[in-house]
Amino acid sequence: MVKPNNLSKNAWSDRLIDRLAYAHDASMYRLVPEAVARPKSEQDVKYILRHANDTKSPVTFRTGGTSLSGQSISNGILAEVVRGWQNYHINDDGNSIELQPGVIGARANVYLAPYQKRIGPDPASINSCKIAGMAANNSSGMCCGVAQNSYHTLKDMTLIFADGTELNTADEYSCQRFLSTHSDWVNELMNLVASVKQNSALSELITHKYRLKNTTGYGLNALLDFSDPIDIIKHVIIGSEGTLVNITEAKLRLVPTPKFKGLGGRRITK
Repeated sequence: MVKPNNLSKNAWSDRLIDRLAYAHDASMYRLVPEAVARPKSEQDVKYILRHANDTKSPVTFRTGGTSLSGQSISNGILAEVVRGWQNYHINDDGNSIELQPGVIGARANVYLAPYQKRIGPDPASINSCKIAGMAANNSSGMCCGVAQNSYHTLKDMTLIFADGTELNTADEYSCQRFLSTHSDWVNELMNLVASVKQNSALSELITHKYRLKNTTGYGLNALLDFSDPIDIIKHVIIGSEGTLVNITEAKLRLVPTPKFKGLGGRRITK
């Protein structure tokens, strides 16, 4: 596949060895991508998306690739956002944190340890999975349940859509500009919200499904939980599994780290 114009040096490879190296994730599936991209900036991501639109090629964004379901592999363009995407910033006196997509979940908790805080999601792969993948898969884990998962601890995100448009949900100007330039798209979304709310059986089903632990597919509960289109958009992205947008930053609310922890069990004897 031809390299996109203006892309950073060493941010693109169509060598067979690289394509085969990224043909697997932690799942049992195998798809050989046409090319492997390693964007180094938001502008690189936009170049890749523009190239994908021009060539009608699918793009899958990937960070840790630790999921067991195969959503971080592709037979199109596989774009890895890990190298150079590991910055963070702790805000609000240690009550929230901004994370780029390549930050490992456990590493974020190391940064937060002095504040006696941690991120809510605690997947089993937290020592190797990355923040963007945790958001895109609505990561939970055994301890955070539903209340402290990616969906419920999300504060804001910076997103790049398939057409290259960037949206920072924490920036009022960015939100207003998106609502103006994508008014048709937003109207369709709000029509969907209205149709779901008018269908009592569907609304009850969605409410029930997301009251339980549910980590697959778009966060459809956002259609019922919010009325503001920006709030709906950023929460629908949770569970998007590498589709629709690229997450370039996530801001999460934090939860306290218990001062004391214990593990109890029953001794079994013959």
